Amino acid sequence: MLHKGFKMKLYPGMEAEYEKRHNELWPEMKEAIHRHGGRNYSIYLDRETLTLYGYIEIESEEEWAKQADEPINRKWWDFMADIMETNQDNSPVSVDLDLLFHLD
Repeated sequence: MLHKGFKMKLYPGMEAEYEKRHNELWPEMKEAIHRHGGRNYSIYLDRETLTLYGYIEIESEEEWAKQADEPINRKWWDFMADIMETNQDNSPVSVDLDLLFHLD
């Protein structure tokens, strides 16, 4: 398993809505995450900066990258685009973080 960390950014006032939407994550989206090797997925919020920090364990970068082309993933991006910073295709603006330390 690879440990993947990344950050994204919420729009002001969207903290509760972001949490609500993820608490109601569509079953099809959960299945797509798992189908492409994603496990142990967590997202944390820094309330002072509205920065989201994601952590997920993946089987491979290549398999995980395929999820971007899933229709359900595209639909999720469109659904989330009004509450967070996104690219032109509605994918979240996401910056990978470097893993400097891990302890099991």
